[in-house]
Order: sequence, then structure tokens, then C-alpha cells
Amino acid sequence: MNKKLKIVIEELSGWVRSKVEEASAAGVVLGMSGGLDSSVTAVLCKNACPRSTLGLILPCRSNPKDIEHVKQVADKFDIETKMIDISTVFEAAIESLDTTYVEKEDIATANMKPRLRMLVLYYFANKLNYLVVGTGNKSELLIGYFTKYGDGGVDILPLGNLLKTEVRALAGALGIPQEILDKPPSAGLWAGQTDESEIGISYEELDMILNAIESADFSGCDENKVEKVKKEIERSEHKRKTPPVAYLRSV
Repeated sequence: MNKKLKIVIEELSGWVRSKVEEASAAGVVLGMSGGLDSSVTAVLCKNACPRSTLGLILPCRSNPKDIEHVKQVADKFDIETKMIDISTVFEAAIESLDTTYVEKEDIATANMKPRLRMLVLYYFANKLNYLVVGTGNKSELLIGYFTKYGDGGVDILPLGNLLKTEVRALAGALGIPQEILDKPPSAGLWAGQTDESEIGISYEELDMILNAIESADFSGCDENKVEKVKKEIERSEHKRKTPPVAYLRSV
């Protein structure tokens, strides 16, 4: 294993452990989707809390292959999991709202999936005195590619300062199954949905632009795409902040 990546793994695992201790929590719970980010996060959590890490598998009209990938990771790293299919809850919510779900066109309804998953995660967190661990990475957080009060509503974010390409390197060092490394990243909002198609550019190009914005060196970057990313960062600022509180001068 690359020495630098080994240090990062140890530092992040230690960070998770310290946050659990600071909160006087008993462990951690996270959603495992079978994707790259959640797999890496799960292994870091297992390193941090070997006897109190719970991975929840929460399919919602999901691809069965994703569940297989979760089980591969859980078996390889001995991670405790529990599967709860929330498809019927999702369908009941759609019916109660008297709406028709048209995939790819109804983002408001699609976003109910990560929000329902978070409801379940916090149920178990409350029952077990665990922290909810998010799986978001820096690339997605900066451009707002997450659901507000869904996968964005968590207690801690171990990967929040790592770009997607850096998470991929970390996954390789951890020994995440190659099948997971190779598959296109997807939030699973609908059949065939991929993150890069939604974002509009590849993660490699996105990360290059994000690094360029931080360094103010845009050599080699497409100007139009740089502007697009800057607009996404600005547009999604509200997602990264707590709600503003009104202060009255008369009070």
C-alpha cells in the first residue's frame, strides 16, 4: 500500500473514532449503497469502530446488483449489515401525495428516496446511540450534488475533504472490490441514472477544475466548464450552510 494513502486511512479512521468519543456515542451507522464512496466510508468506520459499525442496505426500487456489491464489501471486511427494503414506504408516500412518479422528470419525488433513507438511518442512530456517517465527497459537496436533508443530512463526513478521484485512489489502497471501482457512480435515483450524466462532466475533469479554482491556475481547463462549475458552487451554497436565523432589532 502507498505510504501516503496508508497515513490518510489511519488519520480518517482515527478522526471517525474521535468524533464518536466526543459525542459520547456508542458507534456509527451509515447507508451502504454498493457504490465507491459508501464502500470506502464503511471500511473506515469499521477500522474506527470494529464492534459498533452498522451498515444499512436500504433498497428503493434499486438495482439488485448494488445489493450484491454491498454484500461483497460487508463479507470482505466483516461489516455488520441490516437490509430494509423501503420501496413500499416510497410507494405509499407517492400515493398519499396523489402524484405520479415519472422517472428522470420528477426530481422532487426522486429526492424522497435519500430522504426516506435518512429517516431510517436516524431511527437506528437514536435507538443505538450511534452517529450517522455520511458518504459525500468534496467534489459533490462543493457543487451541491446531494439531496438537502437527504444524503446531506448527517452527523459527520469523513470523505468531505477528498475529491472523487482521491476517494478512488483510497478505495484501491483499501482493497475495495474491482467491480465496484469499475462501475459508473450512481445515486440510484432512477434506472440507468449516473452521476456524471447528471453533473454534465466527468469526475476527472470536475476535480481538475475544482483544483484550478482553489489554486487560481486555470491552465488546461475549458473556460465554459469552469464557469459552469463556478455557477454550481454558487447556486448550491445554501446546501452547505445551516438555515439562516432572523435576528430582530426590537428584541
